[in-house]
Amino acid sequence: MNASTLNSARVAAPRARAHHAWWPLLAVAVLAALPLVLSAYLQELVLKIAIYAIFALSLELLVGWTGLISLGHAAFYGIGAYLTVLLSPESEPGALGVLLPLAMLGAGAYALVVGALSLRTKGVYFIMVTLAFAQMAYFVFHDTKVGGGSDGIFLNIRPLLQVGGKVLVDLEKPLHMYWTVIICLAGCYALLALIQRSRFGHALAGIRANEQRMRATGYNTFAYKLAAFVIAAMLAGAAGFLTAARSGAVNPELLSWHESGAVLLMIILGGLGSLRGAVLGAAAFILLKELYSSEAIVGTFAPHWQLTLGLTMILFVAFMPNGLVGTVAQWKARRRAGVKGERP
Repeated sequence: MNASTLNSARVAAPRARAHHAWWPLLAVAVLAALPLVLSAYLQELVLKIAIYAIFALSLELLVGWTGLISLGHAAFYGIGAYLTVLLSPESEPGALGVLLPLAMLGAGAYALVVGALSLRTKGVYFIMVTLAFAQMAYFVFHDTKVGGGSDGIFLNIRPLLQVGGKVLVDLEKPLHMYWTVIICLAGCYALLALIQRSRFGHALAGIRANEQRMRATGYNTFAYKLAAFVIAAMLAGAAGFLTAARSGAVNPELLSWHESGAVLLMIILGGLGSLRGAVLGAAAFILLKELYSSEAIVGTFAPHWQLTLGLTMILFVAFMPNGLVGTVAQWKARRRAGVKGERP
């Protein structure tokens, strides 16, 4: 490579990064403006997708970046939701600036214990240990009075954020709830994008590729994996807080292995290793679920939406092994190759 080519590459790299940085900003702007044109039902649907996108992004940090496949990630999601309700006052709104950090810290504290034990195992053993800890948390809320049993518990008044006696955010108002979720989604995406480009993120990528080699070069891989495990759990706890604030109720099903499996399917559907893939996968999964459970669209097949959704997921994995993001990248590569082939 000559000097002029090297200089051109150096100039093009920041431009490419800046070009890709515009897409998330544009997406956030579009999402923030959607309530102006969407009906109440579609607004709720976008809200649900955004919350699950945060949940999917949290698992992406583990599975896509660190190579840790967990079937117990819903435990942190459910703990964040339950703490939001349990710590909220009964007769007055709770403080958003207090409940959200507490939900995240509670999920992170449980992840610290779970991670310290489960990360000593690998492969299928790690999967089973995380599932076992998630089921333990599930039965704690399901079989005790503190969690309201199988019926769960209700949030009497949604939290609000006030400064100096002035209410800035009131989650009882639909628009405030919507924009709060979008801001949280944007913040989660930005945080993970920074982590991905940091030394910590590069270390996680190295651990996923070859942990033994990373350990030989002096990295404390256990500490890095534990940190990633706790950060992912805290982000899942934030998604749990938003779920509790949105629905006004929580139940043990939030901690079930079904939720862990669903969010794992989301990131596989979108494409592992990609932040955009996690968001796209969450959107595709929720939209497919809504489609297949709608009697107006699929008729008598609506009660069997789990079957049709499962078959669709099998087809997606079979024909798009790299997920939605990988398919788009392959299409662009083929297009560029075709254009180059047409040149004389």
